[in-house]
Amino acid sequence: MPLRFAAEAGKMMLSHPANPISYTPVGRALSASLELVEGATRHYQKPAFGLDSTEIDGVEVPVHEEVVARLPFCQLKRFVRAGDENGEMEHPRLLIVAPLSGHYATLLRDTARAMLPDHDVYITDWRNASRVPLRDGGFDLDDYIDYLMDFLGVIGPGCHTLAVCQPSVPLLAAVSLLSVADDPRVPLTMTLMGGPIDTRINPTTPNDLAQDHTLEWFERTVIQRVPAPNPGYMRPVYPGFLQLSGFMAMNLDRHVGAHMRLYHNLLKGDGDSADQHRAFYDEYLAVMDLSAEYYLQTIVKVFQEHQLAVGTFHYRDQLIDPSAITKCALMTVEGGKDDISGVGQTRAAQDLCSALPDTMRMHYEQPDVGHYGVFNGRRWRQEISPRIKTFIAQHGD
Repeated sequence: MPLRFAAEAGKMMLSHPANPISYTPVGRALSASLELVEGATRHYQKPAFGLDSTEIDGVEVPVHEEVVARLPFCQLKRFVRAGDENGEMEHPRLLIVAPLSGHYATLLRDTARAMLPDHDVYITDWRNASRVPLRDGGFDLDDYIDYLMDFLGVIGPGCHTLAVCQPSVPLLAAVSLLSVADDPRVPLTMTLMGGPIDTRINPTTPNDLAQDHTLEWFERTVIQRVPAPNPGYMRPVYPGFLQLSGFMAMNLDRHVGAHMRLYHNLLKGDGDSADQHRAFYDEYLAVMDLSAEYYLQTIVKVFQEHQLAVGTFHYRDQLIDPSAITKCALMTVEGGKDDISGVGQTRAAQDLCSALPDTMRMHYEQPDVGHYGVFNGRRWRQEISPRIKTFIAQHGD
């Protein structure tokens, strides 16, 4: 913190218009260097969704956020469009299940933005585990499934679901459980995107990491206690910065290159390019801690023992049986260059949901996109999201 404050103060002084040094090459170089130091030492806060409006049939419509349910580790947020309150809109209700894997749900801002014109959008807005007091209890994979079933009850029957990455597993489990019970909360559709349904298929670097180490190694190496003065003081967590450092290490050359480009853009005075860099990394570097029991269960059940894929996944002593799903249409989406969830890992859900007829299932692989591009960016907006919208429309009420 002292280093960050010193770097920020120095940058402000060296870049101030009233300081003649700010117009010299030396001044710009020092200012740019200090900005890199300040950015590397900053504690990044949770970003805002910033979805203030959407366009429906060529008309700009205001949007505001509303928390419709709150649990200790997550709140269910709704993006309310003008007209939703009084029933003027008659679009399908869509629950977007954001990943609980280190980043905030705001990482799915572009996902929600693309779906808003045609859907009444809800999203799981996960809390930083370091902000949850110990008196609120723990949170594991079974609790995650409970949360999803509770949220489906809040939204009501006849909704649609979309899970991005990690929540593909708990969402598939939740829908399986509801299907066995013939529960009215069973959604009409379930779209799984870039999820680790069966990580034995085309294993990636994170998959290999889980296979190459024991559970005891993960407990000993990456689990830490939340320090004071955080509200979750002494809660065991997997710190977000460790998850982030792992992701960055996978593409270290790219991240180093991006920061070198920022340095040169600052030297040239290219403010637009520098602003684009800051906007991306303000989001990418904002991370949250995960409950230790949830993280360790996920390591064992999903990445080491592949329990869902081999038919041994249990929820509170009840076996999860995806073949029980008969009323919820399934769509799986993968990126051809995904280095987090390899090609075929998400499609495995199609085989598990064996009772679904071909008319209720669809798979799409987007060429030339990595993990992030499956739910964000130009390909998502122009090629992937239109297919999901069509799938949802085909399986509406």
